[in-house]
Amino acid sequence: MGTQNPSAPLRARSASAANPTRTRHHGGGIVHENTRHTTRFVVIGNHLVQHKELSLLAIGLGCHLQSLPTGAGADIKSLTARFPEGPTRIAAALRELEAHGYLRRERVRTPTGRIITRTISCNQPGSRPANRPGNPPKAPLREAADTGCPDRRPARPAATDRPSRPREPRPRKALPAVPQPDCTLPGLLRTAVDLLTDLRRHDSRLLLSAADTAHLAPGVAAWLERDVLPSAVRRALTADLPDEPLRRPAALLAHRLSDRLPPPAPFRAPAPPPPVRPPLHNCDGCDRGFRAPEPGLCRDCRPTTGPGGCVPA
Repeated sequence: MGTQNPSAPLRARSASAANPTRTRHHGGGIVHENTRHTTRFVVIGNHLVQHKELSLLAIGLGCHLQSLPTGAGADIKSLTARFPEGPTRIAAALRELEAHGYLRRERVRTPTGRIITRTISCNQPGSRPANRPGNPPKAPLREAADTGCPDRRPARPAATDRPSRPREPRPRKALPAVPQPDCTLPGLLRTAVDLLTDLRRHDSRLLLSAADTAHLAPGVAAWLERDVLPSAVRRALTADLPDEPLRRPAALLAHRLSDRLPPPAPFRAPAPPPPVRPPLHNCDGCDRGFRAPEPGLCRDCRPTTGPGGCVPA
């Protein structure tokens, strides 16, 4: 009973936790069947798909963003409509990608003056160029070499010894020019001022100062002078405003007044005056009413009337 059978197979041992790749040496694990892609493919680095700190949702979302064409929607609303995950999970995954350098968001201004958020997907974190196109390269900072010679330059006074100078306010940039009306009627300018003052009721960010209102009023008057209704002017100034806070709403309104100025109204010939109707009189012969420049006889009594009055027919 105590003798063991030497021909019995040994019990299988579990793979060591320190060697997780041992399974593939025994025929287990994943096996790839790869076919070379020639069209509709994207190259993604293993540093993303095998990232040890990103969640699986963030890795999949990063791969999806790198496969999108330029200009495709990459905001939370577009991604929520595309995938079953909710906006909270997608927003958290975007923050993960942004924290690890796979995503960057920049606020840019379009040619129409609108501020938008541009999403930039980076396939290689840390490879962002130091200087953007069009900007001169900055000289690298260098430390002073230690030559062993004493510094003979006069010592600068300490920061506490320098007299404190009040910082001068930065001059405010002038507002863009606005169109000017051909005629400056008081009633036209009053209507323009009332329209600009009422804009804050439609959007609280369009609260204008008195100086900004006086600068923009001629531009609104130029619109009203071209037979544009006040409601249409208000709609052109308040439609499609950016969601971000407006730093200078007066500059945005001045740009819209100049950029979207409609053409002059077509020429319309004045309508002819209505014909003048003669007054109504009573006939001196038959006492019937008729219209004539002066009182007298009607048309029926005039050829048949004698000294004794009207002659009946």
